[in-house]
Amino acid sequence: MKKRTIYLLAFLGLVHFVSAQLQTGDNVAVTNTNSGKVRGYIHNGVFTYKGIPYSETKRFEAPQQPRPWSGIRSSMTYGPVAPLPTPTTSVQDESEFVFNHSWGYTSEDCMRANVWTPGINDGKKRPVLFWIHGGGFTAGSSQELPSYDGENLAKRGDVVVVSINHRLNILGYLDLSAYGDKYKHSANNSILDLQFALKWVKDNIANFGGDPDNVTILGQSGGGAKVNTLMAMPAAHGLFHKAINQSGAFKSVMRNKKATQEVAAELLKVLNIDASQVDSLQKIPFQVLSDAGAKALKNVNDRNKQGGSLLAQVSAGWSPSVDGEDLPYQVGSKEALALSNQIPLMIGTVKNEFMPSLFTNMTHATKEQVLAYIKKQQGDKADAYVAAVKKAYPNDTLASDLMDVDIMFRPGAVVQAKEKAALNAAPVYMYLFTYQSPVMNGKYKAIHCSEIPFAFYNVARCEEMTGGTKEAFELSKKVSDAWINFARSGNPNHKGLPTWPKFDASKTATMHFDNKCEVLPQMDKELYDLLGL
Repeated sequence: MKKRTIYLLAFLGLVHFVSAQLQTGDNVAVTNTNSGKVRGYIHNGVFTYKGIPYSETKRFEAPQQPRPWSGIRSSMTYGPVAPLPTPTTSVQDESEFVFNHSWGYTSEDCMRANVWTPGINDGKKRPVLFWIHGGGFTAGSSQELPSYDGENLAKRGDVVVVSINHRLNILGYLDLSAYGDKYKHSANNSILDLQFALKWVKDNIANFGGDPDNVTILGQSGGGAKVNTLMAMPAAHGLFHKAINQSGAFKSVMRNKKATQEVAAELLKVLNIDASQVDSLQKIPFQVLSDAGAKALKNVNDRNKQGGSLLAQVSAGWSPSVDGEDLPYQVGSKEALALSNQIPLMIGTVKNEFMPSLFTNMTHATKEQVLAYIKKQQGDKADAYVAAVKKAYPNDTLASDLMDVDIMFRPGAVVQAKEKAALNAAPVYMYLFTYQSPVMNGKYKAIHCSEIPFAFYNVARCEEMTGGTKEAFELSKKVSDAWINFARSGNPNHKGLPTWPKFDASKTATMHFDNKCEVLPQMDKELYDLLGL
């Protein structure tokens, strides 16, 4: 009887322990926004809110304040995601296991914010990390990957994490400005959504325990590119104070208004719609509109290529453009750099990004096979290419490592870091994430997106990508603390890392995140010089 009593008490204690991790109820986690009260839930001591409307609008029109609601709005599940040009109907089994996407449900009314915070209405002013999802300018969402979940980062750093959904693809970038004032901003509505969400943070985040005067924007891939775009947006300044760009510094040129209006005119032709009936575009089913938009883009791009136009060299898809108003400057221009010269920047990439071996089934190829591949890609430069890669990464062991060094994302990051550091204003810190995932016998290396679970302290939540090893957990502490400290003060240094100097063009100090973290100069300069990057 005594043992049975102990077991029963232990069981009851366990039940109490488990239930204490989640707190829900009509009066739990209730706080105010400027549109009305919201109710979330508390999990592991973190107040969590999902799917809060920060804006609403009609198709192709600028964002507006959402209509206020009465009572308390339940905000416990993610909101809708932006419609995709090509709906997901199938996935590749193995890679889907690694990335573990959550596709969500779509709606054009997708302007929603999610918030994780250790406390509300407690008088604290916590740093705010405003996360912008990847997916280029056409896809993705705030809940797409489990690594985006903000609970662990909020708890570890005593910070507030915000993520958002916003308009994408044709809905965010079709330039109808030639057809009426209500479409004046349509070329960059996607970026205006981000700006509007930052305004929402400024107006409301104090109710969630955050400091509206200490906001860091951060994003990866397309999200990093959007970070750069916000830094070049005059109306966004004052709404954020630091920036982190993860694998999103593309060396590209934005289209101008002439080019974007040409695409819109072509769209009307494809749909056989007269300019006087342009408002009918607001009622066409999304898939019909999206397919017609793809055809219009192709027609315009084909014409530009045939005519040898400079436009053929710039972004060929839906993306931000220089509209002369919301985005008056090219992202990498002197004007844009001057605009953001007081914004501290942390910038970097992962070692392997979109590695060729993964798509050619050559992870464990022989040296001869790899050299043949490189010869095909690099021609007469092949031998010099191999020598430069070996010099940059002398400790690599797999033959396929020679073909998997990223030359797509990092070159732009290096250029941006050098240009910003040359201003001698706000500090720049550069990193390179080189940790090799053990998943699938090391097949996925340091793939695109692989640093995100470490930055968000989500190694366990993303063990399909990280491996969930002891080494991964230890590295995650170092990476997430760097992100937290940068958001707090503009300096990522902490006692778990070697001293991380500011980046400058001469010393090129770069933090390499791996089982052993170390600061090295730019090791791949000869490689990029060889390739003209």
